Amino acid sequence: QVQLVESGGGLVQAGGSLRLSCAASGRAISSYDIGWFRQAPGKEREFVAAISWSDGYTNYSDSVQGRFTISRNYAENTLSLQMNGLKPEEAAVYYCATVRSYVAPMPSTWGQGTPVTVSS
Repeated sequence: QVQLVESGGGLVQAGGSLRLSCAASGRAISSYDIGWFRQAPGKEREFVAAISWSDGYTNYSDSVQGRFTISRNYAENTLSLQMNGLKPEEAAVYYCATVRSYVAPMPSTWGQGTPVTVSS
């Protein structure tokens, strides 16, 4: 069983930056890839970025490509999301989740989420 705990959310001005972290635990973590998703109020949860846990290959949604960077620390079992140039419409609860493949990121296990507020 994999457990995921996100942190790092908060309030940031439009155009600003924020770095999210996700601590992963459980013996099975190396069996999965892992990614970030977000859910804004009244909207469906959407894919943001994913990374191959073993190789570090990445996949981003078109909307964040070039502004967000996903990374993982293999030794410490942590995942990060560096978010630059944040937009007000990107205010959401951000979740990390295990996925079967970083190229086809269907989520399975979720963390509890961390809220991000972007002021205009």
